[in-house]
Amino acid sequence: MFTAPPVLARAWLRAVGWLEALQPLAQLAARLYIARVFFLSGLTKTRDWDTTLALFADEYHVPLLPPEVAAFAGTAGELVLPVLLALGLAGRFSAMGLFVLNIVAAISLTDIADAALQQHVFWGSLLAGLILWGPGKWSLDRFVAPGFLGMAPARRAVPVTAGGAGS
Repeated sequence: MFTAPPVLARAWLRAVGWLEALQPLAQLAARLYIARVFFLSGLTKTRDWDTTLALFADEYHVPLLPPEVAAFAGTAGELVLPVLLALGLAGRFSAMGLFVLNIVAAISLTDIADAALQQHVFWGSLLAGLILWGPGKWSLDRFVAPGFLGMAPARRAVPVTAGGAGS
């Protein structure tokens, strides 16, 4: 088995540490980007409700819901969930809600352009990451969730180094 030279191992661990230090920034950037996309879409729908209802009746074929209910539910989700996501409050819940909205939007359009579908895949990927890894350290969930759930704040494990545990 190959073992990296100590200098290479230390350089790798230092690089990994720097990358891990950037995770909260990356999670915040993903949250804000996705929140903006969906919130602006919700605002567009509220500007002309008659057109929104017509689109849901004629163009968007949301499964299982009448067009009026789908229009209201989709617009409400696009206005509320992004705010929660941007704040990192109920971050995984809001990311899951937007993930479902994203899938429904992609499958509801019968003629979706390749570029539009690619956008939905990108948004879904960012949302999947937020669902799996959470909204990050720079979120309200980090401060609110432990008390809400009756738990102590999560503690990070001390990494084991070459000199032994925690040294």
